Amino acid sequence: MLHRINKNIYTTLITRLLIIFAIYTASRVLFYTFNYQLFSNLSIQSFLLILLGGLKFDLSAILYLNSLFILAQAVPFNFRFKPKYQSFFSGLFFVINGIGIAFNIADIAYYPFTLRRTTFSLFTQFINEKNLGQLAVKFMFIDFWYLTLIFIVLLFTMVWLYKKTSTIAPIIRHQKTYYLLSTLAMLLIAWFTVAGMRGGFRHSTRPITLSNAGEFVSNPAEINLVLNTPFAIMQTINTQPLQKVNYFADSLALDSLYNPIHQPINKNALFNKKNIVIIILESFSREYLGGFNKTLEGGKYKGYTPFLDSLKNVSLAFNNAYANGRSSIEALPATITSIPNIKEPYILSYYSGNKLNGLPSLLAHKGYHTSFFHGAPNGSMGFSSFVKMAGVQHYYGKTEYNNDDDFDDIWGIWDQPFFKYWANTMSTFKQPFISTLFSVSSHHPFEVPVAYKNKFPKGTLPVHQTIGYTDMALRKFFATAATKPWYKNTLFIITADHSSVAYHPQYQTALGAFAIPMLFFDPSGGLKGQVDYPVQQIDIMPTVLNYLNYNLPYFAFGKDMLQPQPDDFVVNTSDNSYQITKGNYVLIYNNNKTEALYNYRDDVLLQHNIESQYPNISKQMEKYLKAFIQQYNKHTVDNKFSVK
Repeated sequence: MLHRINKNIYTTLITRLLIIFAIYTASRVLFYTFNYQLFSNLSIQSFLLILLGGLKFDLSAILYLNSLFILAQAVPFNFRFKPKYQSFFSGLFFVINGIGIAFNIADIAYYPFTLRRTTFSLFTQFINEKNLGQLAVKFMFIDFWYLTLIFIVLLFTMVWLYKKTSTIAPIIRHQKTYYLLSTLAMLLIAWFTVAGMRGGFRHSTRPITLSNAGEFVSNPAEINLVLNTPFAIMQTINTQPLQKVNYFADSLALDSLYNPIHQPINKNALFNKKNIVIIILESFSREYLGGFNKTLEGGKYKGYTPFLDSLKNVSLAFNNAYANGRSSIEALPATITSIPNIKEPYILSYYSGNKLNGLPSLLAHKGYHTSFFHGAPNGSMGFSSFVKMAGVQHYYGKTEYNNDDDFDDIWGIWDQPFFKYWANTMSTFKQPFISTLFSVSSHHPFEVPVAYKNKFPKGTLPVHQTIGYTDMALRKFFATAATKPWYKNTLFIITADHSSVAYHPQYQTALGAFAIPMLFFDPSGGLKGQVDYPVQQIDIMPTVLNYLNYNLPYFAFGKDMLQPQPDDFVVNTSDNSYQITKGNYVLIYNNNKTEALYNYRDDVLLQHNIESQYPNISKQMEKYLKAFIQQYNKHTVDNKFSVK
């Protein structure tokens, strides 16, 4: 019986996959051994955590590469035990996994030149090389002969261990039972395979990407130890690497138009140790707030946020604010690190391992306690990994909340109890602190807790009642916060992650689709008023730093909203087009040419393209956009998101 268990096709399949797991782990150890000088101050404890975290990414890569092999072993038919069938798929196993191992070993040599795991861009990078064969021979047998030898040893080890395993056909006494159980086993294997590929099966969890490796490291460079090269290549197949551009050969001319390196306004000013509290509201379009739409529906529009409307009256309100992306995953980098979404979400790009200097990390150096709250299951959206890279020391999610009675069964803890938990937890922090919360309840399927059914206006869209619920949760949060000793020494920033479904036509345009609310509320009365010039999420970080009299240079793609300059602009991307908003105009730019120019204040529905009528305005806006693109691409590709 033990003999048959050992040769059972399912236990054999698991054993063979574990062989590849062991080789991937060995490859990771070798990767570190040969490049240890590039990972300074890595403790044994940190390295063990990296090895543990690496298993998650190895699992995904190995399951992707071996999906056909796994299916071939799991099909509920007896031909899978035929010698020729097994021989064919054994060969496939050796070839596919041999290629995966080869990429891992090759990256040992390639990494010191790129400081990144190899991505799919490698294939496009060398596509026009005429002497690839000659170069390959030189690298494999002359320059890095020792790595070729290591690869051969690992390949031989894989084949040798594989052949130590075997499978035999079972003795079938009840065919119907056998085929039923085999079919169920195949479905179960398929379920676990897909779950392993994507890193989990929670509704609120995105498939894992390169940025998720940040969860297991404290230094962005160490992300490359957690990852494996096959995973990095597969994750970037559909991404286009940024290309440096040279619109402006003169760096001084470029910096005069747009420069992401910010210098302190007054180096000698006393640093203001205010607490910073940032509230990012899920799917809160500007359209939903009556206070931001005084002229909508002939001045009769009330909106769905009575509390936020009242708060707007005692805050500095930015009436012309825009998100830098259209999804939740794009909002966090923009808001706390001043990195906008350009073409693809930063967290999903293979630049996501770049070294960051965000609000949390910069303020941590000033003695701030840093935290992030998100009521979703821990790890959702890859936020826990990203905020760690941005300098957040303490992450609070569904796990830390530790009461599933308040779980909405889909996205996370209902906003009202989680906001209360946030307010109370902040009271345990040493001041000054910076804390960010990302809400969850105003999300599809737009449900509210049973106790609040029919308590809020249904409006014209399903989202409206959940907007009313979260607005109520905010009211209760501020009522609780106002009783805390830290309240009056706090600057509250309230904004949205992105716009959402719109009812009114002006919020369905290329520009209106990015419109969000933005409030700065200082209980001490330091900030009040109405601002109508265009601003964006990436402006939050430099505005906060300047408001605190931060006295060191820092990197941010945004600008200080409290000290507007004539050259300030807002930038978004939609599909493959850029949008730049400056003054009264928005310009649509695609394929290196202007497609349209609109006066969005006079033409709120963007129906009249005036580009031919105002060529000088178009050229001026193009110039600023090109300066932004050149600086963004250069700093992103060169991994220079910080000031040394």
